[in-house]
Amino acid sequence: MLLARSCLAAAMLATMSSAALALQPLITDDTGTQGDGGKQVEVSFVDEQASLAGDSTRTRAMPLVFTWGATEALDLYVAINPTTIRSNVPGVDADGLGNTALGVKWRFFENEDSGTSLALKPEVRLPVSSDQEAAGLGTGATSYGLTLILSQDVSFGAIHFNLAAGRDEFRTSSLIPQANSLRTSIAPVWNVSEQWKLGLEVGRESVSSAGDTTTTQFVQLGAIFSPDKDLDIALGILRSNDSATPQTSTTTATIGLTWRFN
Repeated sequence: MLLARSCLAAAMLATMSSAALALQPLITDDTGTQGDGGKQVEVSFVDEQASLAGDSTRTRAMPLVFTWGATEALDLYVAINPTTIRSNVPGVDADGLGNTALGVKWRFFENEDSGTSLALKPEVRLPVSSDQEAAGLGTGATSYGLTLILSQDVSFGAIHFNLAAGRDEFRTSSLIPQANSLRTSIAPVWNVSEQWKLGLEVGRESVSSAGDTTTTQFVQLGAIFSPDKDLDIALGILRSNDSATPQTSTTTATIGLTWRFN
């Protein structure tokens, strides 16, 4: 039972890890790309505190993402996710790498007059070891996901909408053969000034595995400070609750740095 819960937690971690690949600190991505030959490095520090029936778990991660613009509308990226888990539950502590992600973002539609754009983001997550899977660091077999992204320019800034589906495969197939996820989220982002943006994000994710479904609702407030056009500093606070019994409440703080260069 403990292994099953850890594996389901790994599926949730894998599907929510898109935060590291998005418009930091938001989980919701936008349709923006780096342009032909453009490069971007994102690094963040994520501190997550989860409370479950009197037990507490603290997860700290430092996702690192490198993105390269293959064309004006096509990005390729690779992401690694060093993670540390500490808990007052015996045997839950873990250290190591989560799933390495390889992905593409393709902006396939853009109307400059209306400010509307659409993109697809397929992603493959490479497996971790059996021990890392059992510890809840990631999935032990190759997993994948696909996100549809809509961005709409508005008078105050932009509104971004994501619909993401994923499938997570496990080495422990006799216990949990797979986990299927579906996430929807929307995030209006205000251009407060030339250097500051503020974002409000609301979302819902369902993960189904071995006949059980856990639904997580989340809300995040984020701020992005850009001292120049090639550098962003991001801060975010996310609060989430899931439908499991007993229910888990999670608070996540993120600080991130994004650097763009050629």
